[in-house]
Amino acid sequence: MQSLEAAPKVVGSKQTIRAIESNQVSVVFIARDTQEQLQDQLIECANKHQVEIVFYDSMEALGEACNVEVKTATAALIK
Repeated sequence: MQSLEAAPKVVGSKQTIRAIESNQVSVVFIARDTQEQLQDQLIECANKHQVEIVFYDSMEALGEACNVEVKTATAALIK
């Protein structure tokens, strides 16, 4: 898999959900410390559209992996 930092991606829950629902996503990344309700919504959406889910230990680690300066609950690789 290519580096999350350099790959075409969306960052943030709203953008990720929109991209999943538009069948534009190959993999979704979710931080384990994301709010449970949001995490459940993302997992349900990804499963419905048969998108692979990868968990990161924290929002901070996912933000760093995406090369953004803020904590990130979720991100997704664009096909």
